[in-house]
Amino acid sequence: MKFLIKEDTVVLKDFHKAKRSGGILLHISSLPSKYGIGDFGSNAYLFVDFLHKSKIRLWQILPLGPTSLGNSPYQCLSAFAGNPLLIDFDDLLSKGLITKNDIQNYPELPDEEVFFVQVIAEKDRMLRKCFSNSKNSFDKINDDFVIFKGKHQHWLDNYALFMSIREKNSFKKWSEWKEDYKLKRKSVINNWQKDNEYTIEYYKFVQFLFFEQWTRLKSYANERNISIIGDLPIYVSFDSSDVWENPDLFFLNKNNSPKFVAGVPPDYFSETGQKWGNPLYRWKKMKDNDFNWWKKRIEHSLKLYDFIRIDHFRGFANYWRVLASEPTAVKGRWVKGPGKIFFKKLIEQMGDLPILAEDLGIITPEVEELRDYFNFPGMRIMQFGFDNGDKNIHFPKNYNENCVAYTGTHDNETLKGWLSNLSKTKLKLVTKSLGKTKDVLHSEMINLLWSSRAKFAILPLQDILELGTEARMNTPGIMEDNWEWRFEWENITGKIIKNVEKLNKSFRR
Repeated sequence: MKFLIKEDTVVLKDFHKAKRSGGILLHISSLPSKYGIGDFGSNAYLFVDFLHKSKIRLWQILPLGPTSLGNSPYQCLSAFAGNPLLIDFDDLLSKGLITKNDIQNYPELPDEEVFFVQVIAEKDRMLRKCFSNSKNSFDKINDDFVIFKGKHQHWLDNYALFMSIREKNSFKKWSEWKEDYKLKRKSVINNWQKDNEYTIEYYKFVQFLFFEQWTRLKSYANERNISIIGDLPIYVSFDSSDVWENPDLFFLNKNNSPKFVAGVPPDYFSETGQKWGNPLYRWKKMKDNDFNWWKKRIEHSLKLYDFIRIDHFRGFANYWRVLASEPTAVKGRWVKGPGKIFFKKLIEQMGDLPILAEDLGIITPEVEELRDYFNFPGMRIMQFGFDNGDKNIHFPKNYNENCVAYTGTHDNETLKGWLSNLSKTKLKLVTKSLGKTKDVLHSEMINLLWSSRAKFAILPLQDILELGTEARMNTPGIMEDNWEWRFEWENITGKIIKNVEKLNKSFRR
């Protein structure tokens, strides 16, 4: 048994030299799996094969971090760690880290969606069993594990420590721990590490498994000419090892509660705006530290993905600041972000970066100038393209080459659901804009997106499968029933594969 982690190989992709390509948006958790949630197992490899057969060159996923309350991949316990729920057990079985009896004791869970409560409990139970079993034959994996811990020490030690304390505190937020642990008093933490070595090591071991499996899956995709587009949220969760370790880098009160939080003002998705609750960065402090925390974060992400989509890119130009005590995001104000100096510092150290800028929402000239100064491609969403007349930048005929175009994102309704929910007035506008009748709008919109000038065109898998509202991934501003959708292989027929392949050939993607 040998664990192979080729993380040192970082291949920077250049969007402007990339071929005109088509892609599919699908998070790992939405894959089929007998363990209740999509994972890095055989179905992920079958999905890559499906992409390859269909001539798809891009696979876009959501953030891979360990999720917390609400199960959102945009609210993670760490900006560096991986989500244990995505670890494949069949691979561990083949390596002798778990037994057939262990697998047989795993309950049968529904295929059509993720039941997070059961999955979290059962996966944790199995991973602890795996770690216990590994101690019996540790010599087989010890070398690789030791190497892994050394390479990732800058975040792994703190994350494992954080998780071990969090576990002993019934998984409460770190702000609710006793003062000594909340403030990381040295003598108390040193004693904790000595007394809880086994648990700390467990959390490191789980990360070792995660990165080994993800690295292997990414290599499999790259070998088949498929690039991975990863997703990097601009902000981190307040309840994260990052904020616990670096409270001075965030706007916190004296009691370490958030002072100001992130969000957006009222927009297309919400009349009261979106109050995300993420603590805001002290950008001046970060600049004084030469943006070291961010440099490490970007370097880490470049080992995981080929392209990095930065969620809420506009926050680097200016961001919406809301008092944590406010009930909604209505009352807030725009504050200047770090701007050009931030990206200049990153590029000085790492060279040109394969960044895709999520420039949606209220976009000002300052945001456009920042994006265009570094020639970062922006995003275009076709569902937003039927208002404000002929000059709407989200209408496919107005796309330039330097953009990534979508029918919709993980935050949008599926295309079928969107079309079925249009008002009569809006439906008339769409049919008039496209010059087509209602019954062919779905296929016509996909064809129009693929024929556009956009270098990258990406479809959520739901739109390829023509699924409705029941397959929506996320509804912004609502905590329940998000991130649960999963597809079933019976929906991906030979006809679907041929249609997607024809689409890519017809429009040279």
